[in-house]
Amino acid sequence: MAEANDVYGSICQNLIDAGCNKETTEKCMSFIGEKKIAEALKILGRHRDFLLGSLHREQKRIDCLDFLIYKLRND
Repeated sequence: MAEANDVYGSICQNLIDAGCNKETTEKCMSFIGEKKIAEALKILGRHRDFLLGSLHREQKRIDCLDFLIYKLRND
């Protein structure tokens, strides 16, 4: 049974490393434990969409700064 605990421990750590909050991690782990993989995948998909949206927002901010730096250097 130690191997199963290692797998679940690794999954839990991966969720934490991916920025999942406690509630998301617990729900996902519960679904995985109950073999409700489709439900876990829905949660993971929503979290991925959230992270991707954050990435795009931050990229837009970087683009704005890059443009300002360009203008200041070239005007």
